[in-house]
Amino acid sequence: MTSRIGRGGPRRAPAPDPAALPVPVPALARPAPGSAIAVRELVTVRDALRYACSRFGAAGLAYGHGTDNAWDEAAWLVLWSLHLPPERLEPVLDARLTTDERSFVFELVDRRCHERVPVAYLTGEAWLRGVRFKSDARALVPRSLIAEAMEESLDAWLPDGEPEAVLDLCTGGGSLAVLAALRWPQARVDASDVSAPALALARENLALHGLEGRITLHHGDLYAPLGRRRYDLVLTNPPYVNAGSMAALPAEFRAEPASALAGGADGMAIVARILARGARHLSPRGLMLVEIGHEAAHFEAAFPGLEFTYVPVTAGDDQLVLVGREALERAFEP
Repeated sequence: MTSRIGRGGPRRAPAPDPAALPVPVPALARPAPGSAIAVRELVTVRDALRYACSRFGAAGLAYGHGTDNAWDEAAWLVLWSLHLPPERLEPVLDARLTTDERSFVFELVDRRCHERVPVAYLTGEAWLRGVRFKSDARALVPRSLIAEAMEESLDAWLPDGEPEAVLDLCTGGGSLAVLAALRWPQARVDASDVSAPALALARENLALHGLEGRITLHHGDLYAPLGRRRYDLVLTNPPYVNAGSMAALPAEFRAEPASALAGGADGMAIVARILARGARHLSPRGLMLVEIGHEAAHFEAAFPGLEFTYVPVTAGDDQLVLVGREALERAFEP
């Protein structure tokens, strides 16, 4: 057998002829019409929605501030622009818009794509469980999973029925405090936050719903401004995003106050402080409901000796933690 390897080493294959190589086909660039063309050629609500969805898709926007897709985001923005209720889209899909209306709608679409801020910050309002709130960059856009639990399942966990005293800890713009006051009309509701600008927004939301006499706002670090007050129910949506996730947040989330999101290396820095002193502010049969989002693994690793229950919601079965006073005492005050 004759070897294919000679004294000069392995034989090399001849270089390909450049003329014989396939010619790459250039990718087609999809059109992204500007707002000036849109104002001139698009005339109905349906047109505006389609245009907004196309622009949002081309811009690669991120969602999660009340919507989770381009269509719902576009519907929210367009209907708000036209002073139309957010839940009634079908009857107006083929309604024609005036030139001024089209200009305003498409200007907002442009801003959403270029500024990459949540729609709620552009419109100044957000909706949570059908309730309207004022919203701006002083606080997170209202979207806490606790709102769903309050409406759908939490009553089954409350040992004494309607709570007499409720605390919304890390209240931000006050949405959970407002929802708690509406859900339990006889309850005394306190709301606490370390951010003065956020509490100013919360004050506006209390006024919006006529609840200034039902909800008391407290400015300070966690429990510090509350003295020795005790509560039947503590609701808290604290900063819980871990450092790795914070570094990867899309622009829309970076537009929110970082101090309301960042929870340290594992997301549990603030949660640990809340739990450690929680028993001192709960009534004998009191409960604490803590939102932890997607940090269940970090939560379980940080508090291996804590007895707690997950409260399922639509977003997942392990994003809300319910813990009682006795469990907190055993874990943190032996």
